[in-house]
Amino acid sequence: MKNVGYVGLGIMGSAMAKNLLKAGFNVHVWNRTKSKADDLVKAGAKWCDSPAKVAEHVEVVCVNVTDTPDVEAVIFGPHGIAAGNPGDTAGFVIVDHSTISPAATREFSARLDKEGITLLDAPVSGGDVGARAGTLSIMVGGPLDAFERCMPLFGAMGKSIAHCGPSGAGQATKACNQILCAANLVGACEAMALAEREGLDLQKMLAVTTAGAGGSWALSNLGPQIASGDMSPGFMIDLINKDLKIVRRAAEEHQLPLPGLNLAAELLRAAARLGHGRDGTQALSCVFEQLGDFNYKRA
Repeated sequence: MKNVGYVGLGIMGSAMAKNLLKAGFNVHVWNRTKSKADDLVKAGAKWCDSPAKVAEHVEVVCVNVTDTPDVEAVIFGPHGIAAGNPGDTAGFVIVDHSTISPAATREFSARLDKEGITLLDAPVSGGDVGARAGTLSIMVGGPLDAFERCMPLFGAMGKSIAHCGPSGAGQATKACNQILCAANLVGACEAMALAEREGLDLQKMLAVTTAGAGGSWALSNLGPQIASGDMSPGFMIDLINKDLKIVRRAAEEHQLPLPGLNLAAELLRAAARLGHGRDGTQALSCVFEQLGDFNYKRA
C-alpha cells in the first residue's frame, strides 16, 4: 500500500497525513476547505477534487472528519469514496480515524462489505501533540488481515497500535478512552482551582503532582496551559462534547449508569455555553473560575 488517500484535514488529519508523506507514501488528499491542504500539497501531496477522485488513485483511504453524518457523507455520498472505488480493486480499504458511533460503524461496514470494500474503524488518542509527533494511540476494529496490511500506515502515524476486535471495537475502545479523558480533565481542573485559591505556585504544584499517583495526561499536558492561560485548541470543547454524546448513547443502549461521565459532560457543556466551544478542552478551567468566584493570577 504505497498509494494512500486522506480525507479530512483538520488539526489531527493534516498532521497525520504529513507523517504519511514523511514515511514515503504517495498521498492524495481532499478537504471541504481546500486551503487547509495547501501546506500538504507544497510538501508533495496531490490534491483531488472529491473523495471519489481520491479513491481512484489509491489502495487505502484514511478518513478524519467530525461526526457520524460526515463519515457517511464522504463514504457514501454521490462523490464519496465508495463511488470512486466500488470494490473493483482487490483489497481496497477505508480506514476511519474519526470518532463516531460504534453502532453506525458496524452498519457502514456491512454496507461496504456488499461493495467489496473493507472498513477499519481506527480512532486515535494523543491530541495534536501526538498527531504531529507520530506517537498516537490507534485503536482498530475490523478484519485482522486488513489491519495487518495497514500496519505500515499505522506505524507512520502512531506508537501504540492495537487490534481491538471486529468492526466497531475500535470505536467502542475510543468511547472508553473518552470517559477517562473527561474524568481526568475534571480532576486536573479541580486540582488547579484549589492550588490557585491556596496561593500555590502552579508550576511547582504541577511538577510534584504529575510525578505522583495522581498524574495524568491531562494534568501533564493541559495543566501548564491552564497555568499560562493558553486556551488554544489541540482538541476542542465542542469536539469532546460530541464524543461524550456518543459515549452516553452507547451506555444507554446497555442501560449502564455512568454518573462520573454525566457530571463531566454537564461541566463541559457549561464551558461551551460560556463561549469556549472552539477553545481547547483546558478551557473547562474557566467553568471552575466561575463556580469558585476567582480568576487565575497569570503574568
